[in-house]
Amino acid sequence: MRIWKYAMASTILGSALMLGACGGGNATQPGENGEGGSASGSVTGDGSSTVAPILEGIVEEYAGVEPDVQVTVGVSGTGGGFEKFMQGETDFSNASRPIKEEEIASLEEAGIDYTEFLLAYDGLTVVVNKDNDWVEDLTVEDLKKLWVEDGTTKKWSDINPEWPAEEIVFYSPGTSSGTYDYFNEVILEEEELNSAATLSEDDNVLVQGIQGDKNAIGFFGYAYYVANKDTLKAVKIGGVEPNSETIESGEYAPLSRPLFTYASNDSLTENEAAYNFMQYTIENAGEMADAVGYVAAPEAEYEEDMEKLEALKK
Repeated sequence: MRIWKYAMASTILGSALMLGACGGGNATQPGENGEGGSASGSVTGDGSSTVAPILEGIVEEYAGVEPDVQVTVGVSGTGGGFEKFMQGETDFSNASRPIKEEEIASLEEAGIDYTEFLLAYDGLTVVVNKDNDWVEDLTVEDLKKLWVEDGTTKKWSDINPEWPAEEIVFYSPGTSSGTYDYFNEVILEEEELNSAATLSEDDNVLVQGIQGDKNAIGFFGYAYYVANKDTLKAVKIGGVEPNSETIESGEYAPLSRPLFTYASNDSLTENEAAYNFMQYTIENAGEMADAVGYVAAPEAEYEEDMEKLEALKK
């Protein structure tokens, strides 16, 4: 598998990913280099924009190995992806949080059995504008005070009187985003998010907003910070900087989290292309996660994923 550091241009990451080609050649098994492929058909996924950089890279590499398989991956947020998954519109659904109990119940009602696959680890990253020279470190308590809706207009000086008495401009993932759900759970403790925040399921909209305003603050997946670190500044949380080491160790708490994809068992057993693509994804998720700025899971996790996939064929 060819791996490189993806630039992740905003116009690419913010849109649906669709790669495929027509052609044939000598049979090549997933994970091997070569011309041609061993599968044909189409595979459809949707879901988390946080997971999108990993899938973008995998889909691009896979197209070179299996040119007769068309893979289409939308980016409508974790919740939006699960909605389509429940309707039977997709073969797999990417998620930046574990599936919720109500989503499990909806899938059961729809008669859709699924398998959860762990792809990588992420550190939800709080960022400010590069020209912000006063915020370096925030506590979890500071984050809650900033982001919770309490009927007031928030200023930087509310956190530290030595900071500017300037109104803060907030950018947040939209309510269909798993990143929103995760932040709401571990930081806001299910209280209402600041109503002044600009919301978007497209992380690139958040990136651009923060880049353009010295008083802006926002949060999204670590890979989006890595791709834009020349124009954004990551804020330490409780004195801990988000990076590969602190995310992998869990030291970057409570904002370290797993990233998943959930696949339809019927698709995996009845659609040769879906099984083939998921096999390739599991084989290469760790390397691609590292390449785009996330953290690979331990090899044992991918071995367990492969065992779960292979068990569906028995």
